Amino acid sequence: MAQAMKLHWSPKSPYVRKVMICAHELDLLPRLELVRSVAAMRKPNPAIMADNPLSKIPTLVREDGSTLFDSIVICEYLNDLAGGALFPPQGEARWQALRWHAFGDGLLDALILWRNEREREVPLQALLAAFELKTRASVHMLDHEAPALHHAPLSIGHVALGCALGYLDYRFDTLGWRQSAPALATWFETLRARPSFAATEPIDG
Repeated sequence: MAQAMKLHWSPKSPYVRKVMICAHELDLLPRLELVRSVAAMRKPNPAIMADNPLSKIPTLVREDGSTLFDSIVICEYLNDLAGGALFPPQGEARWQALRWHAFGDGLLDALILWRNEREREVPLQALLAAFELKTRASVHMLDHEAPALHHAPLSIGHVALGCALGYLDYRFDTLGWRQSAPALATWFETLRARPSFAATEPIDG
């Protein structure tokens, strides 16, 4: 059996969740050693920095000791390693998957910035309003794309969007996005029923 790869990991990080879902879907979990790692913006973690000077997760240490980061690179590496189909190799399916991947990651970036601003002692109301506007506009657009998401084979785009919507539920549960996006909500419920998504729901602690 091949030597295990080390993954700096946290159950709350949506970017780590992307990697874990890919590992589930690609049957690579047995090859991962999960190392619980805290990556706080104001307090760099020496254990992570030994492998990634940016002190960010996810960080993957391969069998030969070389490292890969961030989730975009790690997910594609795992797909290549397993000979998977999460990254379509060519044609319109590839661009569709990559666009959804970028959309999901972009929404996640906005949600994390929104949460950080919300937790400031004196948050800027203009920023809070801007993040909410972007989030609601994203959900609205994705609701129109739900039929295409439903019919397309599972790809990295589905994984990224699923993680973004999962984080929206986890950190912004009062937003009530499903009411304005019923088609997207139906698609998301189907997606989150997959074993890979059910096993990686974010948890506190």
